[in-house]
Amino acid sequence: MRKKLFIPGPVDVREEVLKAMGTQMISHRSKEASALQKRMHDGMQKVFGTKNMMIFSTTSGSGLMESSIKCCTAKRAAVFSVGSFGDRWANMGTSNGIPTDMFTVKNPGDATMPDEVDKVLATGKYDVVTVTHNETSSGVMNPCGEISKVIKKYPDVVWLVDAVSSMGGVKVPVDEWGIDVCITSTQKSLGLPPGLSTASISEKAYNRAKTVKNRGYYLDLVQIYDFIVKNDHQYLATPSLAHYFALDAQLDYILNVEGLENRYKRHAEMATVVRDWATKNFELLAAPEYRSNTLTVIKNTKGISVGDLNKYLGERGFVIANGYGALKEKTFRIAHMADTKMETVKELLGHIDDFLKTL
Repeated sequence: MRKKLFIPGPVDVREEVLKAMGTQMISHRSKEASALQKRMHDGMQKVFGTKNMMIFSTTSGSGLMESSIKCCTAKRAAVFSVGSFGDRWANMGTSNGIPTDMFTVKNPGDATMPDEVDKVLATGKYDVVTVTHNETSSGVMNPCGEISKVIKKYPDVVWLVDAVSSMGGVKVPVDEWGIDVCITSTQKSLGLPPGLSTASISEKAYNRAKTVKNRGYYLDLVQIYDFIVKNDHQYLATPSLAHYFALDAQLDYILNVEGLENRYKRHAEMATVVRDWATKNFELLAAPEYRSNTLTVIKNTKGISVGDLNKYLGERGFVIANGYGALKEKTFRIAHMADTKMETVKELLGHIDDFLKTL
């Protein structure tokens, strides 16, 4: 039995997208490939709300996260973490020999506060700052709009944002917020199989990266940027054309069939239904003003076995996510992202209600 996925990626993928992924190959050096990659570039600019260069990488979002902190840090990086994926960015910095300091929240479920960012950047020690927009381990959506007002006070600081689990489900206005490198990947709110990531790169980030030595090769942002400009949106290394065909089809659906604003509205409505259900039956980890619209992290106040719950749900064709890292069994997570429909969310919650009656 195929299970409907309510985990924070991979997600269920529309049949039209899966079909597009099976398109016969073309030469990645052809004019046809350039046209395909130009359509993807322009479509993703609309999703990101940016005029900045879009780049694509045959990696998960982690690939471009590591690339961005490695390529853009000339002095020292300040990593603000609200959970496991913020921690990962700090580990990427230190493992690449980059001077990196991590600033964590006091409690799981807390958000990064603008005044904390201001306090750190005011020291003058840092030329890169990273923020996780939407943290899937805690269900926190950081107030990046407010944080952006602080970062704009420091024009020499390059701002990197992980929007891996939010872009395509929540409005992330890159240019309005002044994000220098904004990263997402395909297996979450965009609604594609895993294996492709994309990022917007500002001129500021590009110019900073040109001053940094030892940027690597395959994911050198400068080399990628320059190659795209010189070679009509083509790439130095062979890309995953299958993912490109799928993204091309999905962008047409997101932009021209559902529409971005309708997509954001649907995500918000699904989030509201799950939160209301969770508040009635359990408790939520994140504070109301910082709750994600793409997944909900629920405190396991009833002490249920998440494994037993998933076994019960699996027999009915559904699966949810346990808590992540230190929050395993203490929380469980329900994702509501990509092309998930409200009726399927309500069906899942009904099955969990039935499970709770057996306790």
